[in-house]
Amino acid sequence: MTTQNEYTIDLERIIRERAGNRVPGFIIRWLQRFVHEDFINDYLSKGLVGVPFCEGVVNHLGVTLHVEGLENLPEEGRYTFVSNHPLGAIDGVTLGAIIGRKYDGHVKYLVRELLMNLKGLAPLCVGINKFGAQSRDLPRQLNDAFSSDNQIIMFPAGICSRKINGQIHDLPWGKAFIQKSVQSQRDVIPVHFIGENSSRFYRVASWCKRLGIKFNLAMLLLPDEMYRSQGCHYTVRFGHPISYQTFDKSRSAYDWAQWVQGEVYKL
Repeated sequence: MTTQNEYTIDLERIIRERAGNRVPGFIIRWLQRFVHEDFINDYLSKGLVGVPFCEGVVNHLGVTLHVEGLENLPEEGRYTFVSNHPLGAIDGVTLGAIIGRKYDGHVKYLVRELLMNLKGLAPLCVGINKFGAQSRDLPRQLNDAFSSDNQIIMFPAGICSRKINGQIHDLPWGKAFIQKSVQSQRDVIPVHFIGENSSRFYRVASWCKRLGIKFNLAMLLLPDEMYRSQGCHYTVRFGHPISYQTFDKSRSAYDWAQWVQGEVYKL
């Protein structure tokens, strides 16, 4: 058992804070095994923070990368990096490692608020909660992020890719990155991350859709999917920057977002 410190996660504490004693102990113990809490905490206990945290995750998992298009990334300026989201975990930290190294650690993710529990990753994150009290503060958080000098990393689909007609593909992209990039005069850099999760992940996601289950049950599988990514090889492709002035009134922001998604899959 890993010794707990301020960087490690305590799944039982997190569950108890949110659900009290309503969740039986045997369920919590099963979840701890299922999400590989000890394996994760073995890494978190190192206390790495920021971009070194991201680089360390890649090394800890033994993931190898083939990166194309780094020459397309300008040396200076502020950009919105938008990527497909095939894996839901390792793709995120991998982009943080690559882009963070390129821009001397000046990167910010827009992520689900739950990820703020990872103290090593939290300094790079703007936690977005679309529900509850924090949602009222969302416009200010977005404005602060896009007006900063940080590079912004976004996965506009909001959730990781699904299997659609036999192909691993994102769902339609949200339009916020178009609106905020135009407002803050940031060019958009498309990123294509090539990889896929296990067949089990896509089966669960498919059954949830068929049964009309609104809760994203497949999301619970993501820690195990990351665990399974040990020793995997992925390709990352960066495209040329797309001027924010491209996104004019000839299309809606939503339609421009789908157009950028198409450009990503062409890479």
